[in-house]
Amino acid sequence: MQQKLKSRFRLSKTYLLLTVLLFLTEVYIGKYVHDAFVRPYVGDFLVVILLYCLVQSFIQMPVKPLAVGVLLFSYVVEVLQYLNIVKVLGLENNSMARIIIGTAFAWSDILAYTLGILLVVWIEKIVNNRTTSAG
Repeated sequence: MQQKLKSRFRLSKTYLLLTVLLFLTEVYIGKYVHDAFVRPYVGDFLVVILLYCLVQSFIQMPVKPLAVGVLLFSYVVEVLQYLNIVKVLGLENNSMARIIIGTAFAWSDILAYTLGILLVVWIEKIVNNRTTSAG
């Protein structure tokens, strides 16, 4: 049993590199992009891909369960925004909490998260099919 658990933990340089690149992209968007499309939609689209890559950087997991987990996590954060959790926790003056958790529920965010995860699943399917065909 312990052997199975150990084998799931590993460092994937590919996913780690993708995580860093996505994180830097998110920081750039958050700091320098102040438009009506990239910041609100592309940022949310990319954040689920970032979270997926972050987990895959350190833990080998099947694509679909991880994708569903990241998507559900994102939905929960969005519901917490609807419930105004930042204010409930007394963090409305904490800019980091406001950035990380967010402050405004939007159905468009739910759509962006869903589309981002669908892209992940599609890309993983293509990559896995190529790996299976080549090997």
